[in-house]
Amino acid sequence: MRLVIQRCLQASVHIDGKLISSIGNGMLILVGVETGDTAEDAKWLAAKTSALRIFDDENGVMNLSVTDVGGEVLAVSQFTLTASTKKGNRPSYIRAAGHETAVPLYEEYCRLVGEAIGKEVGKGVFGADMQVSLVNDGPVTIIIDSRIKE
Repeated sequence: MRLVIQRCLQASVHIDGKLISSIGNGMLILVGVETGDTAEDAKWLAAKTSALRIFDDENGVMNLSVTDVGGEVLAVSQFTLTASTKKGNRPSYIRAAGHETAVPLYEEYCRLVGEAIGKEVGKGVFGADMQVSLVNDGPVTIIIDSRIKE
């Protein structure tokens, strides 16, 4: 699984002009699930995400987690994070997990993050054409891949 985490002041998801989910201060997380990913990947990433210290403390140092600051999380499924651009100019999405794997792992990731932060995680709609907006704070953008674990 691959995540793009963006610290934000606000973020939202719309579908066909209708607001689906929105948050204030917190993290917008784009979630890509690859073939071969497991519940262990979701578990590891949820723990990492909820403890990630990317929020400023009283000294302006990124030393606090989303839980520490009482922030919110909006997680949006995004199969394009699995893109391979190795050959040519048209990305290949062959590594993206199918719905039967990706949906349960995305849902499990969201559930585990919600448990860790003590708040329900906002979500998009899996497979939908979504318009995602955010005000990136910093900007702070972090990429985490469960296969690399760095």
